[in-house]
Amino acid sequence: MEHALDITLTVNGAQVGRRVAPRVHLVDFLREELGLTGSHVACEQGVCGACTLRVDGEIVRGCLMLAVQANGCRVETVEGLSDTQELAKLQKAFHDRNALQCGFCTPGMLMAAQDLVKKKTKVSRDEIREHISGNYCRCTGYQAIVDAIEDVIQHG
Repeated sequence: MEHALDITLTVNGAQVGRRVAPRVHLVDFLREELGLTGSHVACEQGVCGACTLRVDGEIVRGCLMLAVQANGCRVETVEGLSDTQELAKLQKAFHDRNALQCGFCTPGMLMAAQDLVKKKTKVSRDEIREHISGNYCRCTGYQAIVDAIEDVIQHG
């Protein structure tokens, strides 16, 4: 691999070291190198939110961040947050409220929703809509998604 760089990062609690090309996006690295395919690749312009990840505690667009930029960082994916049960309440609420249909946007939507759940103890429906506005869903119309997030924030 010409001009490859060595990187070391912590992914879902496990330290990972790899040699990567400088132009590889973080979401592609996670999907192709580590087999973590929960974060989806769609618009590749940071608009749709399908590739949402958490890096050092903040949500980011995995299609806009290069893998080399994550060197030394803590990266969490939807798989990791699911395995630790951090998403359990949201996942149940999404299921109970039928807040997912095709499921393509769901991983990114869950990541964005959990970011809001972690930061807020009280929130309006408009604030929920604003927070998830960077995550496109073509199937649900968002009503059920907002209902599910609101349920988790209000009732834990």
